[in-house]
Amino acid sequence: GKALLRSGARPGHLLYVTGSLGGAAAALDCLAALAAPSTQFARPPHISRKLEAQLAPHLYPQPRIAQGLWLLRRGLASAAIDLSDGLSTDLAHLCEESHVAAEVDSALLPIHPGAKLTQALNGGEDYELLFTAPASAHLPRSIADVSITRIGRILPARPNHPSVTLIQPVGTQPLIPQGWEHFSASAR
Repeated sequence: GKALLRSGARPGHLLYVTGSLGGAAAALDCLAALAAPSTQFARPPHISRKLEAQLAPHLYPQPRIAQGLWLLRRGLASAAIDLSDGLSTDLAHLCEESHVAAEVDSALLPIHPGAKLTQALNGGEDYELLFTAPASAHLPRSIADVSITRIGRILPARPNHPSVTLIQPVGTQPLIPQGWEHFSASAR
């Protein structure tokens, strides 16, 4: 009875993430490019320190257990989910479980250096926390040296409207889940 669930988000709550997004997907794309037939070498390519740092989010993910426990102990978060399947997919799961909608502001997203917006929205394996908290909650800028960033807000669910929307400079659009779907045909 003390777990931080996906089902506690309420309209008016704010949406937050820990760390940065898209780093694991960017690293995976980099690894795929290194493994492409056109880049095959007689021996493995040298991995520079810069490239090693770029690959780290994918090769050495850092699940945010300490941050989740901190939020739980202080009762600040109303709902949470780890971003293992991508923000677009995991936020849709949180909205479904909480019977709410959400909007994400693309300008607020903490995108990992070297990652693109699409990787931050849809790439999985970041293992950052996505969580909600009442607007009255006083959250720190970081927990255990990991940044906390507000990225949007929770809204009432409305029939015939998308559960998640993305605010961009050109306007608002539905944020369709495009991360990992465990039981989809493409995941088999």
